Amino acid sequence: MTSEANDILVIGGGVIGLTSAIALAEDGHRVRLVSRDPAADSTSAVAGGLCWPYRIRPRTPAVRWSLRGFEVLAELADRPWETGARMVAGTMTEPAATGGPEADADPLAAWYAAVPGLRRARPDEVPEGHTGWRARTPLVDMPTHLHYLEQRLRAAGGVVERATFTSLAEAGQEAATVVNCSGLGARELVPDPQVHPVQGQLVVVADPGVEEWYVSAASGATDTTYVLPQPYGVVIGGTAHENAWSTEPDPAVAEAIVARAARRFPVLAGAEVLNHRVGLRPAREAVRLEGERLPGGAWCVHNYGHGGAGVTVAWGCADEVRRLVREAPAA
Repeated sequence: MTSEANDILVIGGGVIGLTSAIALAEDGHRVRLVSRDPAADSTSAVAGGLCWPYRIRPRTPAVRWSLRGFEVLAELADRPWETGARMVAGTMTEPAATGGPEADADPLAAWYAAVPGLRRARPDEVPEGHTGWRARTPLVDMPTHLHYLEQRLRAAGGVVERATFTSLAEAGQEAATVVNCSGLGARELVPDPQVHPVQGQLVVVADPGVEEWYVSAASGATDTTYVLPQPYGVVIGGTAHENAWSTEPDPAVAEAIVARAARRFPVLAGAEVLNHRVGLRPAREAVRLEGERLPGGAWCVHNYGHGGAGVTVAWGCADEVRRLVREAPAA
């Protein structure tokens, strides 16, 4: 391996790879980010963009990473035209029968306690039989945000390239440090059979005047309801189908998605459909965020398996990546 000790190769061009690369480049490293597809074609580009710890484990560090993400995205919301981040009020609900926010051992208790201005929703603010929270949180226009991240990485001296690696050992021949942010691709690249897709379908409609976000998602539910007003239209979702690999929208599923949303926002029933999207969330029983020495001697930091919370936890995980790179043991 002829690479210099300060060279870092980041694999993966979604929000996790980009934020990790930025953290390292702004820390003084020479960073080369490599991905098979442009950021605009990544799973991150399909994400709804709400800052909230959704479908991610382990919960305790996930909440810590999410609070860091909230902090960074709230700062970026001062420049929404550039960063894609805005602060938007909304409601998070789930059926009261599941335990929800009233449960004594709610794993998101630290999140509820730390988010500025977050409060319990009144009965008239949630559907009958539901409980929930009201909060003003970052809501991110992902195409704009991903473009901002790429530009920020380049401004810090980072390089973005299109390429594909067949193994981490191959990547380790090109840099002293490899950061694996390959998402669902880690299933083959590592290989890690624990990584699997959670398919999410959504519909984008012309905005008929929706000003707040709304999410109703029972723990483990395969069909959810979310309404996220974005500059390009209202994102309506959704689904969470484990181990479903298709990226083709299902017309019947799309119809059901709009119908669920229209029960909460009747104005959406007749909204013009702009497009349909399907994304594959890179899920894992627990996020893998750790370092290991590759057989060829390169130090590898894994950062993948973030499920449906990539944009939320990205900056917190990037901080951990930077620490793991700084504290790399001697070869």
